[in-house]
Amino acid sequence: MRHYDPGVLRRLRIENLVLIREATLELAPGLNALTGETGAGKTIFAQALGLLLGARGDATLVGAAGSEAYVEAELDVPDGFFDDDELETLAGLRPDDEPGLVLARRVFADGRTRAYAWGRAVAREDLALAAERLVAMSGQFEQRRLARRSHQLDVLDRFVGEDQLRRRVEARTRWRVLAAARARLAELEGDVEAARARVAELEALVEDTAGLEPDEEEALRAERERMLHVADLGEGISAAIGALEPDDAESDGAAGLVSLAERSLAPLERLAPELAVSAEELRDAVVRLGDIAGDLRRLLGSLDADPARIEVVEETLDRMATARRRYGAATLNELLERRDAAAAALESLAEGHDPVETARVELAAAESLWADVVEALSHARRKAAPAFAAAVAAELRDVGMGEGEFRVELEERDTAGQAGRDEIVFLVRPNTGLPLGPVAETASGGELSRIALAIAAVAGGETMVFDEIDAGIGGVTAHRVAEVLTRLAERAQVLTITHLPQIASVAAAHFRVEKVPGDPTHTRIEQLDETRRRDELERMLGGEEFVAALTARATQ
Repeated sequence: MRHYDPGVLRRLRIENLVLIREATLELAPGLNALTGETGAGKTIFAQALGLLLGARGDATLVGAAGSEAYVEAELDVPDGFFDDDELETLAGLRPDDEPGLVLARRVFADGRTRAYAWGRAVAREDLALAAERLVAMSGQFEQRRLARRSHQLDVLDRFVGEDQLRRRVEARTRWRVLAAARARLAELEGDVEAARARVAELEALVEDTAGLEPDEEEALRAERERMLHVADLGEGISAAIGALEPDDAESDGAAGLVSLAERSLAPLERLAPELAVSAEELRDAVVRLGDIAGDLRRLLGSLDADPARIEVVEETLDRMATARRRYGAATLNELLERRDAAAAALESLAEGHDPVETARVELAAAESLWADVVEALSHARRKAAPAFAAAVAAELRDVGMGEGEFRVELEERDTAGQAGRDEIVFLVRPNTGLPLGPVAETASGGELSRIALAIAAVAGGETMVFDEIDAGIGGVTAHRVAEVLTRLAERAQVLTITHLPQIASVAAAHFRVEKVPGDPTHTRIEQLDETRRRDELERMLGGEEFVAALTARATQ
């Protein structure tokens, strides 16, 4: 499930991958275009992203400049990204205070590969799980993604809006509570020893979190940051005090100079009454600057880098992190909510209440809350599905997909999951006369890219990478595809490998792939400035002579 705003691929680094010796691409948030002659090596860029999305590597990817190939991506991730249960492994490796995500693949000369997150080895599957939530690539990856009903449900919910995404968050939380309530009841009913173990677990939770307070973690992090930079703070504050009220009596600080200005005007007020306002403001400024200097002196005196306090703060933060990992809590506040529930359960046991009956009551309450949010999710989806389908159909017509027939079918399943009970399927008729069919099974490569573009233009989403978006199109259709890409780029980052000047000309950032002759031949990727971009667009149009001939004919 994706209940957050999309992230951005900020930087892509490629080393010794096939013909690319070394390239670093600083990508724009909007539309990025990659162009070049046929055979220049544009597909290597797609292969680099494919490795980050989990594609298998082999020895043929290793270039001649070394014994291994390396691809690394730096990504901004949206709020809540690491709360996803499937990303639990990566979340555990995340460095403290690390806002983004750094993913990498290394391919060795013998065909072996390694995957990394923040420089630490991870399973290729874990890397792919994270990358697929942030980058959507056309071709086989898009086919696999669009075939997933869970992804289609995410897309529709994103179209429904922020309220629906909040319901998804609430549904996930209530699903966890429901699953825990079911497990607790089964435990209590099935095994007395398990019940005792449950009591021990509750006691351990209360003990491990004793003394911790809500929101304390953020305050401690801020305190640690301040203590680690106490020298910088002291230096800066001292400099500010010196500028306001220097200790040297012969030097005038800001407060002294303002006071001098006020004293210079004071005797003149009776001669020029209009000076009264300025004089009064200067008197106020003298007072205010004095207050500020006093505040800064008090702050300077309060700075403390006591090693013992730093150690206490570090130990408390480590304790919080350990407890969150042990009990599977995403935040300290969630952990403390569980502690309070555990303390209440232990108190109930101590008073002689029947734990099994209590568990049944808790399960019934959890089921009722779960049913409420599931019903709200389903109602919103059924209400929005026709409008979503109509919007996608309109975009399909704009990108030259026949009559643009698109349909969303929703059915209720017997079993439920974190996203509710709804089963969804996107159906499309890419060509007149053909039956409606699932998008991932009906469309060809180029058609699938345009379908993905149409869906994303309506619902937004993650970074979109298009390798075959312009396959088999030109003229008016090419202009329409460029317009749709431009609209999409207002809502999400887009990367497109293209041979069409209509698309390249509207990009926020334009990169050219060029094959450089030599021994061995290699490929270069560079971002174009305005002058070189005009040259590249001219080449894409047919070259200088062709453009000149067209211009001459147009003026005849």
